[in-house]
Amino acid sequence: MIQTHGHHTLVSCPRSSSPFATNGEDKQATENKEQVSRFRSHSNAANFGIGTLDAVIWPNLHAWSFSIKTFASAMLALYIALQLNLDRPYWAMATVYIVAQPLTGAMRSKAAYRFAGTLVGAIVTLALVPNLVDTPNLLIAAFAAWTGVCIYFAVLDRTPRSYFFLLAGYTVALIGFPSVDTPGAIWDVVLARVEEIILGIACTTVIGSVVFPMPIGPGLGAKLDAWLANGATWIRGVLTGDENEAELRAARRRVAGDAVEIGMLATHLSYDTSNLQIATVPVALLRQRVMLLLPVVSGMADRLSILRKDGAITAKLQQLLAHMTEWVRTARTSDLGEAERVKQEIEALEPKIDGKASWDDIMLTGLLARLRELADLLHDIIALRRQVRLGQPRLPVLLVPTAVTVHMRQHRDYLMALHSALASACVIALISAFWIVAAWPEGAEAASLAAVATAFFAAQDDPVPAITAFVYGVAIALVIDMVYLFVILPQVDGFGMLMLALAPTYLLLGLLAGIPATAAKATPIAFISATLLALSSAYSGDFASYVNDGIAAVVGLAATAIIIRIIRSVSAEWTAGRLLRRNRKDIAHAALSHDSETREAFAGLLVDRLSLVVPRVAASAPGADKLAEAALADLRVGVSIVDLQSHMHGLAQAGRDAVRAMLAALAAYFLRREPAGPQLQEAIDRAIAEVTRDPIAATPDLLRCLSGIRRGVFPNADPYTPWLTEPMTEAQPA
Repeated sequence: MIQTHGHHTLVSCPRSSSPFATNGEDKQATENKEQVSRFRSHSNAANFGIGTLDAVIWPNLHAWSFSIKTFASAMLALYIALQLNLDRPYWAMATVYIVAQPLTGAMRSKAAYRFAGTLVGAIVTLALVPNLVDTPNLLIAAFAAWTGVCIYFAVLDRTPRSYFFLLAGYTVALIGFPSVDTPGAIWDVVLARVEEIILGIACTTVIGSVVFPMPIGPGLGAKLDAWLANGATWIRGVLTGDENEAELRAARRRVAGDAVEIGMLATHLSYDTSNLQIATVPVALLRQRVMLLLPVVSGMADRLSILRKDGAITAKLQQLLAHMTEWVRTARTSDLGEAERVKQEIEALEPKIDGKASWDDIMLTGLLARLRELADLLHDIIALRRQVRLGQPRLPVLLVPTAVTVHMRQHRDYLMALHSALASACVIALISAFWIVAAWPEGAEAASLAAVATAFFAAQDDPVPAITAFVYGVAIALVIDMVYLFVILPQVDGFGMLMLALAPTYLLLGLLAGIPATAAKATPIAFISATLLALSSAYSGDFASYVNDGIAAVVGLAATAIIIRIIRSVSAEWTAGRLLRRNRKDIAHAALSHDSETREAFAGLLVDRLSLVVPRVAASAPGADKLAEAALADLRVGVSIVDLQSHMHGLAQAGRDAVRAMLAALAAYFLRREPAGPQLQEAIDRAIAEVTRDPIAATPDLLRCLSGIRRGVFPNADPYTPWLTEPMTEAQPA
């Protein structure tokens, strides 16, 4: 499938092994370092082919191996199809170049979803064409509607499973449109396509799995190490306060942005050939805990900045911070009991909280609560990383409740999915209408490619650049095929000579497809040229027909790009802003919610959206860092709100009333998206005052939530002052 590259964060391997590996794992980590550069993040849910190599531009041994295996699979599929006298043997060859992936697990999962999607698409085609062939307008509407529905579910599903929906959608277009004029042969066409695609999938899967397989496991392990190293850099910088600010921002962006890529890689593990095949659950838990570092560490950083500014870092607190810094630095050699020792030190630093508590005391209580959460997360990250590395079958004992992370929700953008679906259906309908009105003989070709292009790039913010690149790929493939069809192939006699004739071009295309810097361009050229070459058992070169088909392909794709530009394209900044507005709306609803199950999953949903926002804003406009800071502040406030609701039940009536009034004011603020006013600050301060007057109920978690809300909404406000919020007496003026 086409390697569509959206907004992504390039990650290079750290110079040393991950701090979360053991000494005995260092050799393996070193061997796996080079794997890190083989992976790239994708914003397009339609493409789950694993990107490779960030900056590598020269072929290496893996690229050569991938090219040779792919060419061998293609020739084997073509040879078997010719021997079986299948109608369209070139479909088998093209399928190889579509399914082939450098990573074995990705290739096998892609093959499985392609088979299932093709089968469903074939069944739908058999149901539609014979029954609607007498009403062409209705048939085309059914094709467009089915493709749109499949794209809708593909965009919603941000996993490799989306490929199933895409294949089910555009298979109907690829088979159905060319069969409109010959509906009586639809069964033969459908059967031939299914047979040849199964043949191509089988050849690719067998050779790719047996001959020098390249498992995901080592590369994923190295990628995890690089990801965790970024997290460690960020944590150490926050704890010490003396790290480069730009470096910390970059590390934080990578922790958020790479979460999408790690999740995508992990979904292929069950198809992998490495010992990590059974590690899907621990990898998912590890990823979720690293994502939870975002609100915890950013909240910790905010409180530390206030305490450092006020000179409130005591010697004992500094000792605790130094201890945790050293723990992060030497995590690979530490034992898991370190978390309990750290939490004992935290317990000893808890200040006394009452109605006279100072702002620094409240901030210290919130900081210690965040440090306690960080200790639990670090314990689990270290334990899970070791389990994944060693391939242990049983989960270790974890400190963060598993239910909180297992039920983390994933963002689903129903409106954009509907927008993409309607845009695809509109493109297919418009091009088909032109085909019918103009009686264009090659209109079926244009409509089919329009369906494919809109499906491939449906999940991108702006699909037009990718569709334009697709047009260039088609043009190059047409030139290549023209040389073959009318210069080389007439001189070829026998399959052996055919294979020798094809080898230079397809080995080169396969080699370029194995190098990330060129994969996005070479992969579509390879499978498009294999399709348009239309190899069969007998030579049938017709220059006029070839030129007409080529023009139809280019015109169809160009028209698709124009229509999509008008009705579908949005900018990355627009999408990021929309995601952040959705977060704010959900925060407002959470402030008024009493659903405990929603609260459990809420933090994960906000973090998941943030992981989609960060790569977009990092690659776009000036001021991206300020936008990211605002997004993190909203995230902290949202998490504090849902945590507050689960910890406020022990408050006295006055405290509960004050907190509820504050939550109502917060909900109004996040829904209006207006600047925070003095009334909201007064409501927050009143809630803090009422809680601190109840020393028994004023738990560290409650104070952490309240102080986090105040700092998130009013980062530049004066410190909270207890006497300003004392209850009014009769001697005080109203």
